[in-house]
Amino acid sequence: MVESYIPALMFIVFACVFGGVMMALTMVLGPKRTSVIKDEPFECGSEPIGSPRVKFSVKFYQVAILFLVFDIEIAFLYPWASLFRELSCTAPVVSGVCTGEATMFGLIEMLVFLGILVVALAYVWRKRALDWV
Repeated sequence: MVESYIPALMFIVFACVFGGVMMALTMVLGPKRTSVIKDEPFECGSEPIGSPRVKFSVKFYQVAILFLVFDIEIAFLYPWASLFRELSCTAPVVSGVCTGEATMFGLIEMLVFLGILVVALAYVWRKRALDWV
């Protein structure tokens, strides 16, 4: 049992040693010439304007989180689409062909999931949570 973890442990040790050696080489061999210009923050070639610590509106974070929630649904649609044939067949699928009777289980399962998401989107839209103002 423990023998099966040895390759993973060796890989972790190798990665840590390799990272440490590379950092040490960078500190020893790297250039050490600093200047006022090198110490300035770089903003895509333009001079920084204003403070970098500007407060954002809570609406920005709210819209960002809602985007993530509704974007993650695509991550749940892909496994369903790849297993749709198996979910909609009463017998085992052989060579991509349903050997039993076709059912509506797979389709209804995803329609319930998407229905919940549509209700959530309608609620968010009604509450005007997606407005920037």
